[in-house]
Amino acid sequence: MHLLHVIGSLCPADGGPPEVSRQIVRAYAQVGDTVEIVSQDARDSPFLRDFPCPVHALGQRWLGRYGLSPRLWKWLNANLGRFDGVVVQGIWTFPGVAVRRAARRAEKPYCVFPHGALDPWFNKAYPRKHLKKLIYWPVQYPVLRDAQAVFFTSTREPDLAKTSFRPSRWNAVLFPNGVYEPDGDPEAEIEAFYRLLPALRQRPFLLFLARIQEKKGCDMLIEAFASVAPSVPDVDLVMAGPDQAGWQTKLKRMASNLGVAHRVHWPGMLSGDLKWGALRAAEAFVLPSHQENFGIAVVESLAAGRPVLISNQVNIWPEIESERVGLVEDDTVDGTARLLRRWFSLSHEERRAIARLTRSCFRRRYSLKNGARAIHDAFVAASLNAAAGKQSPAFDRAASSGAGQNVPAAHAQ
Repeated sequence: MHLLHVIGSLCPADGGPPEVSRQIVRAYAQVGDTVEIVSQDARDSPFLRDFPCPVHALGQRWLGRYGLSPRLWKWLNANLGRFDGVVVQGIWTFPGVAVRRAARRAEKPYCVFPHGALDPWFNKAYPRKHLKKLIYWPVQYPVLRDAQAVFFTSTREPDLAKTSFRPSRWNAVLFPNGVYEPDGDPEAEIEAFYRLLPALRQRPFLLFLARIQEKKGCDMLIEAFASVAPSVPDVDLVMAGPDQAGWQTKLKRMASNLGVAHRVHWPGMLSGDLKWGALRAAEAFVLPSHQENFGIAVVESLAAGRPVLISNQVNIWPEIESERVGLVEDDTVDGTARLLRRWFSLSHEERRAIARLTRSCFRRRYSLKNGARAIHDAFVAASLNAAAGKQSPAFDRAASSGAGQNVPAAHAQ
């Protein structure tokens, strides 16, 4: 099959969706499919230079993150006939609306990844944005309702999604998300990281690796770390990630007021060898997030052989707990402090025993080849339906009430 992915931006600073888009190209090749991507990035964006598949960067994104783009509308109408199916990365933006319209005209199936954007946490955390979304829902909902599949990346996500807005009937499919296991030289990657932060060569550290934003619980982590810091004077904290919201200055001030500024390091966004070196060198990865539909960095930590310390709002926490590859607590300051105290109360041998389980868990649960196969199978189902004279959800609104293909009946929307 020849597939198209549509995404607002492939900028690595945007987190999981661009990274999965980059990695899934390799997974498609393993199942015999090919892919092109259309994005709204500028054509000369440096992160597109070595992208592993053709990228059509249209460079037009009006109305901020909404991404209104007549150029995208025109491109889809002119090119959609070349593809067997379309995958939309993200919701609440113009590209989804444009794909639905173009797919109906070209009689092509499409699938949608909400990427956690239907989680009810956002409604509580940002009530004004919630009001805007309620107004927009009559536009957004048909994009989901008419999709061949709406892919969710954890067993908890579809249950949470159906509580956010009404109506909420779509074809929910569980997507086995993951990443590729790093294949670089571990010693060289660790050395690259230590060259960046030489002060950490002789000091163990916990690693936060995500965007610096409220949702990720950065402030709770600093406060919790300050509360346990006197009991572990030889341990530091690395806060790695892009600061898109300008929040880092406030967090640095918080660390200073709490007396731990000299033990909290801010290297900015880490990628490539630096990212894998940081993960391999860390004692453990920590993410006390308020909302995470999956958590790519959590899985990357497992791939690098490091235990994970996460909140119970990271939707894969049941798997982490059952596999015994990390610790889980509430997404509060007290919960995060408990998380750190529990970790530091373990003996070195107990910590090493957890670390030894991480890679086998990763290989068993989080192979991205399984994800590429799930997308392939969704479009095969659409093709079989078309051959049998049955219309897919994209062209038959009544069909959208069917249960998800891979989600248990209780999860069907």
